Amino acid sequence: MWTNENRTRYDRSKLRYPSDVTDAEWALVGPLIPPAKRGGGKRTVEMRAVVNGLMYVLSTGCQWRAIPKDLPPKSTVHGYFYLWTYDGTLDRIHHALYVKCREAAARSNASPRPSSTLQIKGKKRHILVDTIGLLLHALVHPADIQDRDGGVLVLRTMFGKFPFLQKLFADGGYQGPPFRDAQKKALPFVDTEIVKRSDAAKGFKVLPRRWVVERTFSWLGRCRRLAKDFENLNRKALAFLHLASIRLMLRRLCNQV
Repeated sequence: MWTNENRTRYDRSKLRYPSDVTDAEWALVGPLIPPAKRGGGKRTVEMRAVVNGLMYVLSTGCQWRAIPKDLPPKSTVHGYFYLWTYDGTLDRIHHALYVKCREAAARSNASPRPSSTLQIKGKKRHILVDTIGLLLHALVHPADIQDRDGGVLVLRTMFGKFPFLQKLFADGGYQGPPFRDAQKKALPFVDTEIVKRSDAAKGFKVLPRRWVVERTFSWLGRCRRLAKDFENLNRKALAFLHLASIRLMLRRLCNQV
């Protein structure tokens, strides 16, 4: 929680750019970056500078060619972003940090829920989060796919990655046999609970669990690169979503008391 007492923990004014990773954050992410491949020329670029360049683009939403001159050139930063997207490095970093966050929270089990998707022009970001709001799995798909069908795609692409899942919370957009049958086929040992608004309710009413995923979207939305659909490929849009979640978990881990 942001208070006057812990304000200094979140102060990044002493960094070159507020988006740069701190020493503590780099100590977590640095060892997860694969070394240079054997053969060929020796790697000369500094990996921390590359990560800072990616975080700058993510946080400010700037064009690749607008990266400041004191960061690695556009071709280098974009090249590693492209490489780490295709070789699974971003996914491995995200999973490793997620495990650390769960251990720090001292929780071994989670009840996930798929979101009401966040729609931007031409695309939908479909995410699955745990009960403390950390991103478990995500998918970016065309906006003409209904939430129910998008939720099925999310579950089918998890490939048993989180065997500890026990219960799935979903809103009314996921009710009905199609989603229920698909969920039982993809995750047979998970129970689904549909969180619906009461017919007797009047005006605004906070629904149980519904706010958790909306809060996660708000956290991720602090990254200006996610404010609009800048990416031509869904794969790159998903990569920036994972990068925003990595940024969130790094700061959470390093700001703990």
